[in-house]
Amino acid sequence: MNDADRETVVGGVVLLAGAILLAGVYGMTGHSSIPGYDLAARFNKAEGIAIGSDVRLAGVSIGRVVGQALDDQYHAVVTMRVAPSVGLPRDSAALIQTDGLLGAKYIALQPGADETALKPGEQLGYTQDSMDIQDLLSLIIAEAKAKQARESKRP
Repeated sequence: MNDADRETVVGGVVLLAGAILLAGVYGMTGHSSIPGYDLAARFNKAEGIAIGSDVRLAGVSIGRVVGQALDDQYHAVVTMRVAPSVGLPRDSAALIQTDGLLGAKYIALQPGADETALKPGEQLGYTQDSMDIQDLLSLIIAEAKAKQARESKRP
């Protein structure tokens, strides 16, 4: 086998390995392979949430975001696939939170106290939108200005 033939065989093996790796990664990220049932949540703003984002309950990962869409009122509707062993009460809430100051965003589920559980395909009734650093800084500045105004009015 000469050098040109050897390079052709090595190139073919590398391409085949790349194709197998790509197919494996594509198969792992497809939401149909994640076991569980789907729930939806409607947010005014879902910045930082994407397909594949983590869904957590009490800090434990119990699912992934498997879909995103806009409804007819331009709200973000996020579909989550939740582990089949997790039964959430009807009055549970979905909150978009962040891992630390600059960490990845995820959906935190907070269970309610209702006796009946959400059924597959149902929508959570209570949500809290994501808050970005700009919103947080604006809130802090507004609070500081309000406090300064109150203190300046004191005799």
